[in-house]
Amino acid sequence: MAERLAERLDAVPISADAFQIYRGLDIGTAKPDDAERYRLLDIKEPHEDFGVGEWVGLACAELRSLWKERRSAILVGGTGLYCRALLEGYTALMPPPGEGLREVLRHREEVEGAKSIQEELRRLAPEVADRTDMRNPVRVKRALERVHTKGEPIRFKLPPYRRLKVRLDPPVEELNARIADRVLKMMHNGWVQEVARLRGCGVARSAPSMRAIGYGALWDHLDGRATLEESIDRIIAETRRYAKRQRTWLRKEPGAAGLPYFGDSEQAFQRALQLVALIRDRGNGEVD
Repeated sequence: MAERLAERLDAVPISADAFQIYRGLDIGTAKPDDAERYRLLDIKEPHEDFGVGEWVGLACAELRSLWKERRSAILVGGTGLYCRALLEGYTALMPPPGEGLREVLRHREEVEGAKSIQEELRRLAPEVADRTDMRNPVRVKRALERVHTKGEPIRFKLPPYRRLKVRLDPPVEELNARIADRVLKMMHNGWVQEVARLRGCGVARSAPSMRAIGYGALWDHLDGRATLEESIDRIIAETRRYAKRQRTWLRKEPGAAGLPYFGDSEQAFQRALQLVALIRDRGNGEVD
């Protein structure tokens, strides 16, 4: 739907997906076939860290460039926090920590264990530890990075675009069936071979990119710890749980217009065009 709207409106699609930014993760992240038309795809190596602050900065730069060209933009993709941070003007975005700090924390976790970094977070910032999922080592490390990183919050100013938010909210039963079909299609397209190729290129199991849904399951299969059928079942279940979390998130998205369709339906496309026309007539604001 985003691509059809881009064609109709002469707009540029900008990816807001936290894992499509990684080179080499193509099948498992469902990158678009016509990737050349998108901005913010394939901008990081699989071992590199990436976060919301960096994405917001890059997206702002793209939007400013497009504004100068008098062109519209369509943010598309699956990381709701990225879009919300950009469009709602989050003000607590800190600059990314130095690579040295991240390497130190990774090394400490490997040598001393997760408990060591948990204890450091509790000692240095107990109030941060209280609101951090301490069972999740990635979140503990990110929290510690923020504690150790000094400097002023990053502030961004968006061009004065008129804005429209649209969320797709199709029937759950059909969505779950489509998720299963989609995973099987990804397997047919060579997802296992993609993971094997990344491993062969030296990508580690602990690399930030390998947190994307499905890559860990297929890594376990290649290591002989799970059959392919078990990994497929796990990916389908993980994707359905993620879709449920997305639905919950999007229903709380400020000012978003809900469309009870899939993106490939003609009704969704036509309704989105109607909403665009309303926004052009009214300016910014929520739509019915």
